[in-house]
Amino acid sequence: MIYYTSDLHLGHENVIRLCDRPFASVEEMDEFLIASWNKKVGKADTVYIVGDLVWQRCDPTPYLERLKGKKHLILGNHDKWVNTYDVAHFFKEITKFAEVSLDEHPITLCHYPMIEWKNSRKEGSSRLGYLVHGHTHANVHPEYRVLFEKENALNAGVDVNGFAPVSFDEMAQNNKLFKMKALALLDRDASTGGK
Repeated sequence: MIYYTSDLHLGHENVIRLCDRPFASVEEMDEFLIASWNKKVGKADTVYIVGDLVWQRCDPTPYLERLKGKKHLILGNHDKWVNTYDVAHFFKEITKFAEVSLDEHPITLCHYPMIEWKNSRKEGSSRLGYLVHGHTHANVHPEYRVLFEKENALNAGVDVNGFAPVSFDEMAQNNKLFKMKALALLDRDASTGGK
């Protein structure tokens, strides 16, 4: 099975407050995220981590030793630990950007959301391409509207996906629900002047 996730921020206490996560402490968050990961992901499963796995000031080794699966890390802005710790053996690859395919649909994996990517618009006989990104957590800002309106731009972040890695279909469904709520919120704020 193939799973996607991002923005776990393991070891990052402030992310609980910043993202309104339902945890009383960083230890509780970390244990929940690791248990949720390992409940779903088996040893032979593939996991694409689209950035910000471990907080930049933490030793990632104790976390990486516990996470199951064949891990591919697409670097995020808080993954600076890859330059400090010997972690390459925990991953199949570590890269800034990746392109894979699912049922002949190209998938672009990048921590940062983009406006355009490979086959982002279906043209001619080409298969529609998907963007799997992170970075935005479950934030709803007016400048994200373009992402919310693109059904083929998918947020892999744990804040949108039940704090666990998800299959492509689960991620698509979670994003559909999140985007509907986000667009309704943006429309409400626009009509009331943000009040």
